[in-house]
Amino acid sequence: MRTLTRPPTLPDEAYALLLDWLPTNDDPERPVVTLATVDEDGAPDARSVLLSELDRKGVYVHTDASSRKVAQLAANPAVAVVARWPERQRQLVVRGVAEPAPASETDRAYARRSLYLRRLAWLNTTSVAAMPADERRAAWATFVATHQVLKPPPTWVGFLVRPTSLTFWTGDDASVSHRREHRFDGTDWTITELPG
Repeated sequence: MRTLTRPPTLPDEAYALLLDWLPTNDDPERPVVTLATVDEDGAPDARSVLLSELDRKGVYVHTDASSRKVAQLAANPAVAVVARWPERQRQLVVRGVAEPAPASETDRAYARRSLYLRRLAWLNTTSVAAMPADERRAAWATFVATHQVLKPPPTWVGFLVRPTSLTFWTGDDASVSHRREHRFDGTDWTITELPG
């Protein structure tokens, strides 16, 4: 496997576009994105996750430590994140390298999740998933009744995706679609204008 270079921070223009396209970190409505990883056989794998936060280093996602994606990221940190806004004719593709997020960021992201998602982080386990529907509902009701204050479960983990490329796609009904790619070459960032 090739060595993946982690850029220190995003270039100003790419970061400004991320701030324009994505909601602020304190906005409770988090965008659903596709997170693509590589499995143990080298095949692609993907699933939908919430994009938790962003900063000058990149974008953050969170999940359960026992999930398949966490094992895949531990074995191969190469990752891609895709966000789409069909109504605005926009798509963002972030390719990069995943690394564990700092505990302070992970705790902050958990606190900003909806109450439902904070509870789900505790109960979204293989043992609960194996229960019949009525037993899952009973387990949920018991947890809700007995856990008024929620801290992150021990299995709650976050990842920073440090971009090595960001591709901003825009559609245009009156013209051709367009892609602007910001790519880190191991030393510096370059911008390439591409057809849609």
